[in-house]
Amino acid sequence: MKNTAQSAWEPFVTFDGVVVPIDQANVDTDAIIPKQFLKSIERTGFGDNLFDEWRYLDHGEPGQDCSNRAENPDFVLNQADYRNAQVMIGRRNFGCGSSREHAVWALRDFGIRVVIAPSFADIFFNNCFKNGLLPITMEESAIDRLFERVSEEPGFQVRTDLDAQVVSLGDGESLAFEVDGFKKHCLVNGLDDIDLTLKHDADIRSYETRRREEAPWLFPA
Repeated sequence: MKNTAQSAWEPFVTFDGVVVPIDQANVDTDAIIPKQFLKSIERTGFGDNLFDEWRYLDHGEPGQDCSNRAENPDFVLNQADYRNAQVMIGRRNFGCGSSREHAVWALRDFGIRVVIAPSFADIFFNNCFKNGLLPITMEESAIDRLFERVSEEPGFQVRTDLDAQVVSLGDGESLAFEVDGFKKHCLVNGLDDIDLTLKHDADIRSYETRRREEAPWLFPA
């Protein structure tokens, strides 16, 4: 593993995780993390409020102690098999609605590293890659198969191999997926936009030194 001081997150190569089903189309970002929790710009601290309005019976507020809140027993994340899920499967247009990056932060803070759906909202999809979460697009038939396996085996686990671009369901069954090469490179190496920029640190410093010599009036003494 890379030094965390040099990486935005743990590099993603192969990942094993329990699959949690969100069997609903058009899951929007306000459902994933309601608007009252958008006050913080830190990437952490949102996991307890993931799907807050679906997960709890009361209205949640930032800083509230969630350990004492009444849970909705019918919501899947409150069921014993899924409290520590790391892979989420959904239906079409997952992550639609407003562009809040907090939705991805909440999923990551809860422990989700993979989201599999037939389609994603564009901004949510790109925000996933920028925050170390792998969004996988699959055909409806493949998604139906995943929901079927979870229904048959609550607590069912899959292995996601990003290098091979395959989700293994066990017993020799697997589902292939496509991923953009550059986005794959960033996930495998644990790189966010800042990391990518810092890889050119020497060139940036060289440019700044040259500009100071060429146009010293642009820089304060």
